[in-house]
Amino acid sequence: MDKFPAILPPFLILFFSFSLSLSDGYFTGNSSHPGLTSQADSLCAQLIEPNGYSCAEYIVQTKDGYLLALQRVSSRSGDIRVQQGRPVLLQHGLFMAGDAWFLDSTEQSLGFILADQGFDVWVGNVRGTRWSHGHTSLSETEKEFWEWSWQELALYDLAEMLNYINSVTSSKIFIVGHSQGTIMSLAALTQPDIAEMVEAAALLCPISYLDHVSAPLVLRMVAVHLDQMVLGLGLHQLNFRSDVLVNLVDSLCDGHVDCTDFLSSVTGQNCCFNKTRMDFYLEYEPHPSSVKNLRHLFQMIRQGTFSRYDYGILKNLLMYGQFKPPAFDLNSIPKSLPLWMSYGGNDALADVTDVQHTLEELTSNPELLYLENYGHIDFLLSINANRDVYDHMIGFFRGGKFG
Repeated sequence: MDKFPAILPPFLILFFSFSLSLSDGYFTGNSSHPGLTSQADSLCAQLIEPNGYSCAEYIVQTKDGYLLALQRVSSRSGDIRVQQGRPVLLQHGLFMAGDAWFLDSTEQSLGFILADQGFDVWVGNVRGTRWSHGHTSLSETEKEFWEWSWQELALYDLAEMLNYINSVTSSKIFIVGHSQGTIMSLAALTQPDIAEMVEAAALLCPISYLDHVSAPLVLRMVAVHLDQMVLGLGLHQLNFRSDVLVNLVDSLCDGHVDCTDFLSSVTGQNCCFNKTRMDFYLEYEPHPSSVKNLRHLFQMIRQGTFSRYDYGILKNLLMYGQFKPPAFDLNSIPKSLPLWMSYGGNDALADVTDVQHTLEELTSNPELLYLENYGHIDFLLSINANRDVYDHMIGFFRGGKFG
């Protein structure tokens, strides 16, 4: 067991690790929460303001009662109250939160780079993550608190964050998503009321289909029905800091999958991130998610679908009025909505074949950036991502003929 925590990368969170404010900002809703002990606990105070950037925090309530944190960041020379640039929402991936955009230097982290480029940067944090603030009536110890998947993250969390930003800025919004953040974005953009708030979307490691996932540890988790095993233990929150789950995943490696390079066994080979910062990354990652969310992702892998959660025939009839869950129709994303996608040849989660499947179903022709040597983590933490990826993304945002 000693070897497992020592080699665990922070972005086991990107698919299958299991986990687990406030500055001079502005709040909506109830800001009191047992996990919120002082301003020093906020993302603004811990990662953003120490680097000299203005940062405000808002609390946004979803239709089903979850209290989400949104941070708003301006450049070191900017005034948070007078933002001139177009708003951009950064939407993190699985087992991550808004800190993912600020884990490296100000010259390497996308959140800082966009702020310095004059964008009005908003940072999303979905339900269950450490920076968000629980629920209006449910405790995190209750099963019902964790009764959600990426379906709710797309249709409730992302929708409400976009609505709030739109109401504050009176502007359409750029979305940047990574990994699960792209699943959320693509699903949300099939809904006309959400799509109309979005100016353009930039998707890093875009995912709508997962049936060509090749990461060996991920495939073993699916094969042994890890999602059902965890439910059998009476767990509904995925918390990798739990000894039970650490031991369980360690047993999946032992004698079955070579986890010597644990990160590669989960995400594919990454070329360019700074491994010397691993201990720092682990101070912030991973964040919690739900077992139901994991089950929904496993359904995508097993069934080759991009659909709502599959409850089984009888409950599907009750929930959806049909035997199978409705698909999210990528054809419904407006052809006029500009899309930019960047993906890598070494990504074992957002596989090139699955990305091509996504492209075939879209009515538009997204701008594409393919990087042969990039893996899943490189799009967030590569020491060269500013030049390899972010410059292209910013060029897309600035070069489009947006309203």
